[in-house]
Amino acid sequence: MVHCAKCEAELPRGAKFCPNCGTFVGKIVKEEFSVSADDLISKVKEIIREGNITRIIVKDEKGKILLEIPATVGLVGVIIAPWLAALGAIAALATRCTISVERRE
Repeated sequence: MVHCAKCEAELPRGAKFCPNCGTFVGKIVKEEFSVSADDLISKVKEIIREGNITRIIVKDEKGKILLEIPATVGLVGVIIAPWLAALGAIAALATRCTISVERRE
């Protein structure tokens, strides 16, 4: 039997979403981009505009997660403003960042 990667709940056959937590259980492609702190905000905006994302994770040089942006934020432009302000603060603290993007295939 197949289990959800997020909550470990048992999934019914052919399920596209977990009935327990609502997580998409189809194929997800992960991409990583290494950017300087100066380019962080513009790259995240570009990724959001491309669409079809489920999550954006920003990590520092050591791999520590600094910010995780869920896909629902990318759908509503007004809600993205606080996330971008947080990215600005992160950019001031870090020199290089890694952006991990999860997309639905």
